[in-house]
Amino acid sequence: MTILIDLSGKVVAITGGGRGVGRGIVTRFLASGADVEFCGRTEPDTLPEADGRRARFTAVDVRDPEQVDAWMSQLRARHGGLDVLVNNAGGSPFGRFEAGSPGYLRAITELNFLSAAFTARAAWSLLRERRGSVINITSISARRPSPGTAVYGAAKAALESLTHSLGAEWAPEVRVNAVRCGLVATDGADEHYGSPEQHARVAGTIPRGRLATPEEVGDVCVFLASPLAAHVTGGVVPVDGGGEWPAFLSHTPNADVFPGDQPRT
Repeated sequence: MTILIDLSGKVVAITGGGRGVGRGIVTRFLASGADVEFCGRTEPDTLPEADGRRARFTAVDVRDPEQVDAWMSQLRARHGGLDVLVNNAGGSPFGRFEAGSPGYLRAITELNFLSAAFTARAAWSLLRERRGSVINITSISARRPSPGTAVYGAAKAALESLTHSLGAEWAPEVRVNAVRCGLVATDGADEHYGSPEQHARVAGTIPRGRLATPEEVGDVCVFLASPLAAHVTGGVVPVDGGGEWPAFLSHTPNADVFPGDQPRT
């Protein structure tokens, strides 16, 4: 699909853009014509590219404010400024809450909330100069129970709260929005969700009958960064295919009308 939004000449920085959702976001911004820089702790084997254009990687641990500040200084030196920041870095393994050590709980919070706060703060002056925007990537786990990843869900809820507050505090110079992802078909989806049959049953819990692609998340980010969203700030846009089917519908007399465990088209 061709992106019709033209962001040529815009500079976009994305955290955690080497794989999964982040890589999809990088490629869609590249396709829109933007100059894209992304960071992570480890450089991917191949750099994301689109239409013959390639993103630039910098090794940064976004949990370290000093490294984040240094990256922003590099962006200013290379590009003279910054138009869009996408806080995508995040994630969490599954595990029972009571089994997590204090260090583990702290690490999950730092990765999924504080890293975005550090990066947004460091980018503030660059974004203000160009009337740019911040896009925070959150999760459906922020708005529903997240057993097995409870701290991750809580951190994403905090990030949505920060989005609402900064959307007001930084207006009118800088817009701040979030994209709330549902289940996404990343490279590790089969490993995460199990066999193809199990994967299909998971997809069947989504009203649209499938998981999102990373590129679909990227498309919404491109829209939020564009002039088409010029009056949108402090908002959270769901990219979840309609959310999740209520569990009780699988146990009602009308279960055959609402087959919550069957893929849909």
